[in-house]
Amino acid sequence: MTAIEEISMIPDWFGNDFYSDEANKNNSRQSLKRKTVFNKSEKWQKIEKTLDQDPVDVSSLKQFAISPGGLLDDELRKEIWPILLDVDIDNIPPKPGIEILHGHRDYNQVLLDVNRSLKRFPPGMDENIRLGLQDQLVDLIMRVLVNHEELHYYQGYHDICVTFLLVVGEDVAFALVDKLSLNHLRDFMDANMDRTKHILNYLYPIVGKSNPELREFMERSEVGTVFSLSWLITWYGHVLNDLRQIVRFYDFFIACHPLMPIYLAAAIVLHRADEILASECDMCIVHGLLSKIPQDLPFEQLISKAGDLYLQYPPSDLAYDAILNFQMTQSYTKARSRNRQKFTRKKKTDKKRWFVFNQDGKSGFLKFTFWTVTTAVVSAAVIAYLRSWEWG
Repeated sequence: MTAIEEISMIPDWFGNDFYSDEANKNNSRQSLKRKTVFNKSEKWQKIEKTLDQDPVDVSSLKQFAISPGGLLDDELRKEIWPILLDVDIDNIPPKPGIEILHGHRDYNQVLLDVNRSLKRFPPGMDENIRLGLQDQLVDLIMRVLVNHEELHYYQGYHDICVTFLLVVGEDVAFALVDKLSLNHLRDFMDANMDRTKHILNYLYPIVGKSNPELREFMERSEVGTVFSLSWLITWYGHVLNDLRQIVRFYDFFIACHPLMPIYLAAAIVLHRADEILASECDMCIVHGLLSKIPQDLPFEQLISKAGDLYLQYPPSDLAYDAILNFQMTQSYTKARSRNRQKFTRKKKTDKKRWFVFNQDGKSGFLKFTFWTVTTAVVSAAVIAYLRSWEWG
């Protein structure tokens, strides 16, 4: 299957049935287009009224999750996230035994990452409570991996899992992450990163459609897309400090297309266009600038911008450009690899020459006199000087 065929099979919105007919498709697009700003108490009442309906209008809940303020409160998230992901929280499978969880191939790596995840827990939390939550986090992750042998743990997955754990608790978090791991997060959980790289290659086409000058500058700098990798695979949980902002993003991502995190990445890059274009066009400088997300960005505006970008440039329209970008990136990577190999070989050759150069004549190697060395150096200097005149 080609990459174009593969991307065409991704649903336009999460859930295979959400775009079951043209009317639903138009309604879902309208939910992104609406920029109605709700008064918080008014929005709360509207959400509660929707939840009281039987059956619940899932489309309306998605609109609430996308619109300014998101789902407002963790109590509402506990109720709405499972509905948006079509998860039955009354029938969650029991936790397997410790020997099964700890016997999985990825257990040791999961344990290491969780033990290093202190900053993901609220500051000032009692240490015993935090340690208990870390144990739950390990179990939550292992339950998903044991449940789906085809899935492979990646570093950053725990950043997503801990967010769900803190909001809804271990059992419901397991059920939600288990569902997401087969949908939104599935491409990150292959044995290699090929599909993750493919998703990253949507960044430049989105940026380029909106700001060709910025794309051209970034391509000249050869900054690539690695700076946004942690944004994508952790749903920004690893790069933002405020849990309230992280869960706001999760409202948005859960209600939207699986590629929405890369549209948000594009919105962030476009928002910082002036800052990027004012910097030196150098890979290290641009990477250093982009790899850190300022914590005071207007995130609600960026969510709205990401939604607009999705509507203007849907994934199906960008698939071919993303493939070309992937091929170009591969070419750059191969060229850099060849250059590194040549440089390494040259260093080894130079080292051998220097070794010969410094040997005592008695050892059988060629012995250079001081005057021979001086002549060679002076000759090289003269040649360099003449060439500088030719090029000047």
